[in-house]
Amino acid sequence: MTRLPYPPARRDDIVDDLHGTPVPDPYRWLEDADDPAAKEWLDAQDVLFKGAELSGRERFRERVAALLRSGSVGPPAWRGERRFFMRRTPDQEHAVLYVADERGERALLDPMALDPSGLTTLDTYQPDKEGARLACQISVGGDEESRLHVLDVETGEVVEGPIDRCRYSPIAWLPGGEAFYYVRKLPPSEVPEGEEQFHRRVYLHRVGTSPDDDVLIFGAGLEKTNYYGVSVSRDGRWLTVSASQGTAPRNDLWVADLTASPLDAPALVTVQEGVDAQTGLHFGRDGRLYVFTDRDAPRARICVTSPETPTHEHWRDLIPEDAEAVLSDFAILDDLDEPVMLVGWTRHAVSEISIHSLETGARVGEVPIPGLGSIGGITERPEGGHEAWFSYTDNTTPPSVHRFDARTGETSLWAASPGAVEVPSVNTEQVVYRSKDGTEVHMLVISREGSGPRPTILYGYGGFGISMTPGYSGSILAWVEAGGVYAIAQLRGGGEQGEQWHRDGMLGKKQNVFDDLHSAAEHLIATGVTTPDRLGISGGSNGGLLVGAALTQRPDLYAAVVCSAPLLDMIRYEKFGLGETWNVEYGSADVPEEFGWLWSYSPYHHVREGVSYPATLFTVFASDTRVHPLHAWKMAAALQHAQASDRPILLRNEAEVGHGARAVSRTVDLAADQLAFLARHTGLA
Repeated sequence: MTRLPYPPARRDDIVDDLHGTPVPDPYRWLEDADDPAAKEWLDAQDVLFKGAELSGRERFRERVAALLRSGSVGPPAWRGERRFFMRRTPDQEHAVLYVADERGERALLDPMALDPSGLTTLDTYQPDKEGARLACQISVGGDEESRLHVLDVETGEVVEGPIDRCRYSPIAWLPGGEAFYYVRKLPPSEVPEGEEQFHRRVYLHRVGTSPDDDVLIFGAGLEKTNYYGVSVSRDGRWLTVSASQGTAPRNDLWVADLTASPLDAPALVTVQEGVDAQTGLHFGRDGRLYVFTDRDAPRARICVTSPETPTHEHWRDLIPEDAEAVLSDFAILDDLDEPVMLVGWTRHAVSEISIHSLETGARVGEVPIPGLGSIGGITERPEGGHEAWFSYTDNTTPPSVHRFDARTGETSLWAASPGAVEVPSVNTEQVVYRSKDGTEVHMLVISREGSGPRPTILYGYGGFGISMTPGYSGSILAWVEAGGVYAIAQLRGGGEQGEQWHRDGMLGKKQNVFDDLHSAAEHLIATGVTTPDRLGISGGSNGGLLVGAALTQRPDLYAAVVCSAPLLDMIRYEKFGLGETWNVEYGSADVPEEFGWLWSYSPYHHVREGVSYPATLFTVFASDTRVHPLHAWKMAAALQHAQASDRPILLRNEAEVGHGARAVSRTVDLAADQLAFLARHTGLA
């Protein structure tokens, strides 16, 4: 290969002085996508990418598409004898929302029927307590700016909407389906310029009235980056409101008795405020208040108290913190002689469900689950019962739904993914290695039978308390089937070992995450799985930051990098998209100490001329309203300028999609390009 003729990109002499440190930013002009020079540069990058040597692309496209013909199915949300669920059949671009009742099963909302282009997505839905009405939130073109509609479930007709500015809004229906509490951003005209993504409030909305007349319930005068949660107990008596500053791993929490104060002026009582912990409440059918919290318990615990005495001093442990497993979920089954609680756990990211006495919390059994994989939310009938449903997937099993019967103690397959696919036989091994500081880190290694160094993709995330759990992936299976190895490292910053594991990889400890990845790579090499010239790394969003830092810190360790929707300019990240909501995870460049953390690893600022960098592919999305594509644009320009070898630095820009959900065909195309690039530069034939 010869060094590619990269599109020219001017280097401006822009240097900011931050806390006495000169911070150069030669490609700031690329922050403005409407700048004619930026448009010209981006067009040239598209030409460069389309001409790249990706000979395996069609084979990967065909195989990933075939594996995704499994379709998908989600667990039911019950309302009496009516149930709501999502399902995608083999030929569908998006999952469809269905309702099933005495009339049979019917589609309630099909994104492709709304928009045959495939650009419309169903973000979330919430049926009312009786199952007669349903609130759904829809966005277009990947912008995730949800518009709320209310449907009549019996007729499927829209009875209200759209109500705009409902991004990330919970819906808390009151009994009867005539009103709900929800979260909505203030109008752009009422907030400072550039802050349109923030300033949320909790409102009471009455169906059939103008949203302009909604009553403000909560949020005025609080942090502009706050996210709010809101819920109403099944009997309609108790309102819960929570507030989190951005993505902080803590929340303030309030409760109101709606029988003792007006719906439009609930008297909120503080449960916790200014406490460094996350807490949620569930009002049981038995009159008890169940508290799910990581307060004084980084792996979480469940406590009980009375709704009239919800504060910390009244909590009593029901399910104490486990020494190793992380508590993830619970459900209550009470139509039994001895009511029980099902408790979901993850142990090194692998799921299990235990059974406990509802009265004492004593462990009385386990729920059989299909294998070593991941369970989704455990659901029950709101009115009570002896059954529970949960989703299940692992590295070779498409999503399915299983039913547990507490009367018999048996688990049965309730709904399989609708498509029949031929899944390759692979081996999944959980290995343990030591990071730079001696910390033990777990990693899943997926491969086919064989030995000797092989082309390998190492994937990680390491942030926001998100766990890397086993799951069905057409991309992973296609890679392994073709002869590669796929490794998933459970890095600090995630939630695999609880909240302390998360905190050991955030703020001033972020370097631990990068060290964990480097150590994972060194382990794979030392154990003969791969070699540096056959090792690729891949990550998206916060995982894009991970691999961006990895390629600048250890360019010698990796042959190829796929960096998707990444954060890379960590000095200016707060100025774009939702960046300001993440300074509780990363820190702020406005604070001298926190600037030091960010400056120590910000990938864009650690690109050095004359270094031989890995082959790198940036993939970004034009409608991404979470992480602006400018991060990848600036980093690509910097790497193309600095690259001392003939390994390519490529940029793949995609229009009309964003950070989240997309049509299946778009997913397939992206996966094919990424896998073909990694195959080309790790030697996978």
